[in-house]
Amino acid sequence: MNRPKAWHPHEMPTLLINRLSRALLKPVDDRLREVGISTSQLPVLVALKDGSKRTQKELAELAGVEQPSMAQLLGRMERDNLIVREASPTDRRSSLVSLTEHAHQLLEPGRVVLREIDQDVCVVLSREEKELLVGLLQRLIKNLAAEGNTLA
Repeated sequence: MNRPKAWHPHEMPTLLINRLSRALLKPVDDRLREVGISTSQLPVLVALKDGSKRTQKELAELAGVEQPSMAQLLGRMERDNLIVREASPTDRRSSLVSLTEHAHQLLEPGRVVLREIDQDVCVVLSREEKELLVGLLQRLIKNLAAEGNTLA
């Protein structure tokens, strides 16, 4: 009779990444909330930080979420004075989303929070180890994206 292979989840990179992600979610969200933003808003803030205007569909694709989820997120961001919508000059059915001045003022404090958390968590890594980890994670993300996985 064949014995099943030993189960060692603590040695599986994907499960460890998932565990780390879950462990970081609350502290990151708590610290960003103090600034006035949330983790779920980061893809929109990053996509629009340079002053560009994008459609809801573009933002949903960039964030890797479905349109209804993006619509809800943008509704909350509009309520919180983080984004404004204006009619698209080329398509009457869609609007263009951009950041408000208020949102632009929150970007640097948000970056400070994210840098501090990154430094706190990665303090146990040497510069070389951190660079290696970043490279490996980027390769995994690229692999998922190449497979058409919406997680990337």
